[in-house]
Amino acid sequence: MTVTSDPFAPGFVERPYWWDAAPPTIDTAPPLPDQIEVAIIGGGIAGLATALELGRNGTKSLVMDREMIGWGASSRNGGALAGAGSLGKMRSDLGDVLGKKFLQELAEESEGAFESFEALVAREGLDCDFVRCGRFTGAHAEKSMDALKRRAEMINSAAGEQAFLVPKDRVAEEIATDRYVGGMVLHRAGSLHPGKYVRSLGRAAERYGATLAGGTEVLSYRREADGGFVIETSRGRLKAKHLMVASNGYTGKATPWHRRRLIPVASYMIATEELGEERVRQALPKLRVYGDTKKVLYYFRPSPDHRRILFGGRASFVDADTRRSGARLHQFLTDLIPDLEGTKVTHSWKGNVAFAFDMIPHVGVEDGVHYALACNGSGVTTMTHFGTVAAQQILGGSNRVSAYARIPFPTKPFYNGTPWFLPVVGMSYQLRDRLDGWRLRDRKG
Repeated sequence: MTVTSDPFAPGFVERPYWWDAAPPTIDTAPPLPDQIEVAIIGGGIAGLATALELGRNGTKSLVMDREMIGWGASSRNGGALAGAGSLGKMRSDLGDVLGKKFLQELAEESEGAFESFEALVAREGLDCDFVRCGRFTGAHAEKSMDALKRRAEMINSAAGEQAFLVPKDRVAEEIATDRYVGGMVLHRAGSLHPGKYVRSLGRAAERYGATLAGGTEVLSYRREADGGFVIETSRGRLKAKHLMVASNGYTGKATPWHRRRLIPVASYMIATEELGEERVRQALPKLRVYGDTKKVLYYFRPSPDHRRILFGGRASFVDADTRRSGARLHQFLTDLIPDLEGTKVTHSWKGNVAFAFDMIPHVGVEDGVHYALACNGSGVTTMTHFGTVAAQQILGGSNRVSAYARIPFPTKPFYNGTPWFLPVVGMSYQLRDRLDGWRLRDRKG
């Protein structure tokens, strides 16, 4: 595919589109307490959801982040969310790996997490542009329809008739492309404004007594004889009865056990210029959230006001600058939806997501340290739910232990948290997509 025109609009910025309306809070760096009941590392969705649930139960917490609160992937992601649909997206052989009965338990918990998310938004009055819009997943190859069929069966078994397959001759009802050979629609799925969500979640946590301390890097910690923790930060030392790790794709050397179990991967996004709702509807008639089955997948959606298209994917498996990745994503977008040829890009950005080696999200406790990690690219619902699960663990447990907390959190020998192998994995994924028949069309612009 050859593109000669400049894809960038006048005033183009290398910054998340979401930050126009809801930039991360520039924290006033409140004084750190000498002691706190719960110290939380990571000021994104998981950490804030943990603090919120703790506060609702009368327990004070301190949320620390080396950047501004909400600066990471929590305010950079695509803003798509689902229940068991996200679980099925992670890997297609979970039933074989975990057993069908346990997979059913995971699916039911994931569906319940979506319902709980909706209840949280309503209960706390979170201003985040949330709407149930459904999700369309495009099949990039004929064999992918079999995987989507299995995914639909899993979802429907856990949640009733929520998913259905779309044959090739009806794909145009969902998206203006001829690149997909079919697809799946999931009804129980939605979208939100991630910048607004993480900001509202933080404000809700503060209302319940949490202290949010951006610009506070945790340097190290040690466990005391009484089971508590002494924590060294860039702003001083404090003691905590409980410690929680919720740093996900930005997990650092202060928590080496967790870092060895996470693969940080950069994900890239762009926002088009304002196209107007009519043109957006021509491209995406149902105004859903969208993804596909490729190894190097695309994810995209309309903006909350339906005037732009936001498009994301793995534009690079090395750390690319966002101008170059923005041009690449624009190629992907116009190849997928040719009617968008000639549109311009106003925003381009990236953020780290964290994958586990088993491609499953993990919540639990290790050596007294609680954690909620590895969203695997589908974190809004999962990490909100895991924050609640972690808080209940800290508070003394709930009536039912999360199925996710019963899955071992694996690593690999000699892995230290630096994913040197990603370029090789990326080349493998690209080759597999090409073998499946997916190539960029050769169009000149």
